[in-house]
Amino acid sequence: MALSARVVARNTLVVAAVVLAIYVVYLLRKPVTWVVIAGFIAIALSGPINALAPRVGRRGLAILLVYLALVLVPVGLGALIIPPLVTQAADLANNASTYARDVTDFVERNETLAGLEKDFDVTGKLEEQAGKLPNRIGSAAGTLSSLGVGLVNSIFALVTILILSVFLVGSGRKWIDNAISMRPPAQAARLSRTADRIARAVGAYVGGALAQAIIAGITTYIVLAILGVPFAAPLAVTVAFFDLIPLIGATIGGVLVALVTVFTDFPTATIVWIIWAIIYQQVENIVIQPQIQKRAVAVNPFVVIVSVLFGSTLFGVLGALLAVPLAAAVQIVIREFFRFRRHGEAPPGAVQA
Repeated sequence: MALSARVVARNTLVVAAVVLAIYVVYLLRKPVTWVVIAGFIAIALSGPINALAPRVGRRGLAILLVYLALVLVPVGLGALIIPPLVTQAADLANNASTYARDVTDFVERNETLAGLEKDFDVTGKLEEQAGKLPNRIGSAAGTLSSLGVGLVNSIFALVTILILSVFLVGSGRKWIDNAISMRPPAQAARLSRTADRIARAVGAYVGGALAQAIIAGITTYIVLAILGVPFAAPLAVTVAFFDLIPLIGATIGGVLVALVTVFTDFPTATIVWIIWAIIYQQVENIVIQPQIQKRAVAVNPFVVIVSVLFGSTLFGVLGALLAVPLAAAVQIVIREFFRFRRHGEAPPGAVQA
């Protein structure tokens, strides 16, 4: 009877400890998320840092140069994108009535659209809303000014994440090696190999995703320049950014550019762009994306979709960006675990493939 009471007490304490741990993790979800993001950045940048360190002579200098590039590139892109977007938004607000009248004229010249217009008065409502747009843009400025606190918090979070990632790049591998060295030789070899595979997979995926985004941005710029669409460079950068988001990013970028073409050269530029975007997305999905997955780790498409859905739901766009490499890391761990269960521990000094 005493033994049963002891077992019940032990199980109760275990359950209470698990519940308490889950609650603590929930309370610390924000810093835990920052640590996860910092770890991902550290793994992704370890490749360029390791490649640059022998050339500059010191690993610390290589870390400094890589992180300077990490900070300066987004700043430069922001300087390229934000001023044209502000100018374009102002032009749109000021010329919205003219654009609405152009759409009305186009509808009236088309018999089918004219019939729909007669029934629903779409263009009339469009012109009415367009006339209100300048006032709404002005009132939106007051709303944007109230977002200053959120911007400051975001900058603080970004700086904190970068600092954490610097520490992880500098000492993270040593901590991992020290922890692995406490295990038996066979397990240590397997754990070290698993860590190396995860690092290579994440680095390869990030490098491939960046290459894919650059290709999307360059091709977008060429097409928009040929079509004569204004602000081709900022739009190309926007498409490249959204292309980093798995599955839906390229579609979002294509839709945004299509909306811009509606106000510049409708319908010619819009039709040409839509056809190009559909063709390019098929090439990207069939040719470019599989090559990226092959370079990293072959992740099942179903797992990709589920991981992106979960990541975007939990952490928004950032979660969608981290979903696939995290899924690849989990897949490597699961494979190594089942390989260990199937073959057992290797004798000391032996390393299984």
